[in-house]
Amino acid sequence: MSIDYNIQIDLHTHTSACSHAFSTVGENSAAAAELGLAGIATTDHGVSMTDAPHIWHFENLHTLERKICGATVLRGTEVNITDYDGALDIPDNILAKLEWVVASMHDCCVPIGSVEDITKTYLAVLDNPYVDLIGHPGRLEGFGFDLDTVIKKVKETGKFIEINENTLGGNGNHKRCIEIAKACKKYEVEVCCNSDAHYSGKIGRIETAFSMLEEIGFPKKLIANLDADRIFGYVKAKRNIDF
Repeated sequence: MSIDYNIQIDLHTHTSACSHAFSTVGENSAAAAELGLAGIATTDHGVSMTDAPHIWHFENLHTLERKICGATVLRGTEVNITDYDGALDIPDNILAKLEWVVASMHDCCVPIGSVEDITKTYLAVLDNPYVDLIGHPGRLEGFGFDLDTVIKKVKETGKFIEINENTLGGNGNHKRCIEIAKACKKYEVEVCCNSDAHYSGKIGRIETAFSMLEEIGFPKKLIANLDADRIFGYVKAKRNIDF
């Protein structure tokens, strides 16, 4: 099997609204359009990250045009998980207004825990109706979880789990990412392959992730963002947004 390097929408991207990223939403959108992507989700970090945007940033995302430089923009966030009960650092009343919510663990926002702790956390996060995607679950040492339990919960809730290029490119646990992907293959759970770009030149570039998936014979039909209409349909059905 060969997987082409052609996601149609990159669902995890950052802008210079966070000081550790280096491009604007306009630059990211232009990069996506240049690659032929249908769109991006703009997903800056939630407010407990040290250099995160102010909460008003997320309240004001509705002012972005639907298409920027020809690319459709989903207005979203990478919300931080902040405790083992699945608390998130953007309140539900704001998450309800967003169009794409990635929920991730970062060791600056939640402490390293046991497998039981992290499993419990992901199960609680997946019960949050506003969360769409579990972000980079293979990235950090000390954040292991029970694969069967969590991956089955992803399927049960109709959500997605991420295969993250930034993690596989050297910022995480390659072995753990393979284990997660194999569990998704076993239970036929859809993944989203995303860049986690912090610079416009990285938008849509996920060669390492695709190479890993190809090595394990991962089915193309389970890579949701190979088809932008699959994602737009999901968002439209969940949030009543017309594209």
